[in-house]
Amino acid sequence: MYKRNSEKLIIELLQDFRILYLTGPRQAGKTTLARKIAQDLGMQYISLDEQTAFASAQNDPQGFIDSLANQPVVLDEFQYAPELIRAIKLASDRLSPQERGRFFLTGSADIFSSAKTQEALPGHMARVELYPLSVTEKQASSFNLIDFLLAEKISLPDNLPLLSREQIAQALIDGGYPEIQDKGSRAKQIWYKSYLHGRLFKDFESIYSAKGDYHTKLESLIPYLAGLSGNLLKYASVANDLGQNDKVVKSYIEALEWMFIIKRIHPYVKNRAKRQTIGIAKMHTVDTGLACHLLGLKKKEQLLDSMYYGGMLENFVVMECFKHLAWSEETMNIYHFRDKRKNEVDIVLEQEDNRLIGIEVKASSTIRSSDFKGLQKFAELTGNQFKCGLVFYTGSRLLPFGDGNRPYFAVPLSILWV
Repeated sequence: MYKRNSEKLIIELLQDFRILYLTGPRQAGKTTLARKIAQDLGMQYISLDEQTAFASAQNDPQGFIDSLANQPVVLDEFQYAPELIRAIKLASDRLSPQERGRFFLTGSADIFSSAKTQEALPGHMARVELYPLSVTEKQASSFNLIDFLLAEKISLPDNLPLLSREQIAQALIDGGYPEIQDKGSRAKQIWYKSYLHGRLFKDFESIYSAKGDYHTKLESLIPYLAGLSGNLLKYASVANDLGQNDKVVKSYIEALEWMFIIKRIHPYVKNRAKRQTIGIAKMHTVDTGLACHLLGLKKKEQLLDSMYYGGMLENFVVMECFKHLAWSEETMNIYHFRDKRKNEVDIVLEQEDNRLIGIEVKASSTIRSSDFKGLQKFAELTGNQFKCGLVFYTGSRLLPFGDGNRPYFAVPLSILWV
């Protein structure tokens, strides 16, 4: 079993909040982690995927919560029973100010963003996202990319590994779902098909009131979106290419994001940058292994020779940022930047003090000063908020590219494997 670096944070939050909601993609490891924490902390564990518990929760939400006898409880697969929200709210309101960690909820859909959820839980709920394994967790390491970027001085550790393009491509194909890390290629393909056609459609039905033949629409939409990884998301173009209604396409994409299949990265549109920014989100797939499966890319050679490699590499770094945020010392907002002259920055990290770090991701092992063009334009627009600009590349050395006014560095992508 893989050690999840966010476990410590979850336990701390259970000591500070009455309710904790652990959400993220199905099969990312939420149940395994929740069971472990429940055992360590002496909490009850109830899965709403079990028919009897589900029927009770659905038919008599208040009675179901009352039956817990005021004991701390894990309610797994909570997205199946949003009817419990009101009962949990009432139970939480009755707790004394000192009581914490009463409800530990897990769910594979972000139901507190869903239109089906009419009432959110009160302010004493913490929310944590658990994604598939990061490279750090697969390596049993505690390295954190966000903390590395926030350090006063960027420096490489002595144990930086040397990685070939083939090794990086294989990491993208492997993805991060814990259950398939030791499976062969054929077994992985079977697992992904089961994941998509089994659980995905079940979850979609639970959060979206679809009409008509939505299975067929999803079967064409999801691979199309995987091919857009690292690119701007234009709903009208997607709908036109697939011959579907653009409003339906947008609503399906929102549902797929609630289910953690895809992730939209919104543009940075603040201050002076607002007037020149193209206000379109970027599309990313939550797991590159799933995206490669959807695109029929089973071998690293296929991925490297495909038109998707650059976008998939950017997708990979974006999702590593989100994964590392789950156990970093500080929180950040993640955006992208693109102006009307096509200057762009793949990742914009905004600190709590509004300072900004720009990151470009390049699939090349060599870097030129022109690779920093988008970062330099972004720095001009954001002024003193701009902290530094980085280009992640597949080379092996940390290289300065400062212009005399602001710090810029080329950073080896292999830093993630430390």
